[in-house]
Amino acid sequence: MTHTARLVVLALSLAIAGGACGRTVRMPIEQPAEIPIAQLWQEPADIETRDLFHGPGGPELIPPAETFTFVERKTTGTNPGYDVRDAQGRLWSVKLGLEAQSEVAASRVLWALGFHQPPTYFVERWRMSGDEAGEQPGSRFRPELPGHTVVGEWSWYDNPFAGSGPFAALVVVNMLLNNWDLKTPNNKIYDVTDAEGRGERRYVVRDLGGSLGTSRQPAALSWMPFMRVAQGSRNDLEGFQQQGFVKAIDGDKVVFDYRGLDGGLVETVTVADLRWTCELLSRLTERQWQDAFRAAGYSPEQVNGYTTKVREKIAQARELAARPGAAEGSGLRQHHPEAARSRAHTEQTDAVHQAVRR
Repeated sequence: MTHTARLVVLALSLAIAGGACGRTVRMPIEQPAEIPIAQLWQEPADIETRDLFHGPGGPELIPPAETFTFVERKTTGTNPGYDVRDAQGRLWSVKLGLEAQSEVAASRVLWALGFHQPPTYFVERWRMSGDEAGEQPGSRFRPELPGHTVVGEWSWYDNPFAGSGPFAALVVVNMLLNNWDLKTPNNKIYDVTDAEGRGERRYVVRDLGGSLGTSRQPAALSWMPFMRVAQGSRNDLEGFQQQGFVKAIDGDKVVFDYRGLDGGLVETVTVADLRWTCELLSRLTERQWQDAFRAAGYSPEQVNGYTTKVREKIAQARELAARPGAAEGSGLRQHHPEAARSRAHTEQTDAVHQAVRR
């Protein structure tokens, strides 16, 4: 065996050994939390009236129907894309390919539940001038906003919020949407400064394109736990419909229908976390669910397919979490008062929302 071959075998062996040990989530919550949960999540007091068609940017930031000027080609990630500029001078990040639709729909859902999200829009057809000019396919547009600066990345396994209820809810929602691409470069830290100079920090799961397909790694690849490839599909309605959400409840443990690299993260979710998250999700109306998928450019048949499956998943998870033998809990871990207040609000209004939900 050559020296190079030995090095390759050694590297693979170390990677497999490291992966087999599994990653664990560091829990800083054992000490007093110094970073406010509002940097990750803010209570969505207006959840029932949020506009999931236009999202956090509202109708004001819809990309203008005009030709965009090529700035540069995207050089990172797996999907092609560009930076372009509109006639008003605003810079846009554009993602093409399979992830364009799934990212917009998933982003709408996270934002509806109170998690920070940048404005995103799906543009079905558009035109570009300059290099690579011409008609372009459906794409995700994300504007560069003044006062919004990316200052870093954050890890699912080492962050200030691990062990909190909102963080667990974030994991639950990504399992609901079958987002298998939970790597650090997809998570951004923003410093946001308003017109008066007031600043805040936001932790954002920004790249959500690996959603709305399957999140099962093929069994043949399970012996290569270091490889974040072939973890599942994306923007795949048929695959999404075929996969479940929660397979079982075992005491305080939630067994998700998931097979991939991030089992150590997924296993941190408790029954109480699942129960609270599903109650929050259930406050969204049928119209809001439809709007989230319509915003991503899905056809009426696809919108119906996705929304039906999502609501089935939520109902099934709530039923499992309510069965005798499932661990009792308040729904959110108590070190964040804002989360506890949201739990109380959910309980008080759930019956009303069930009556008026379409």
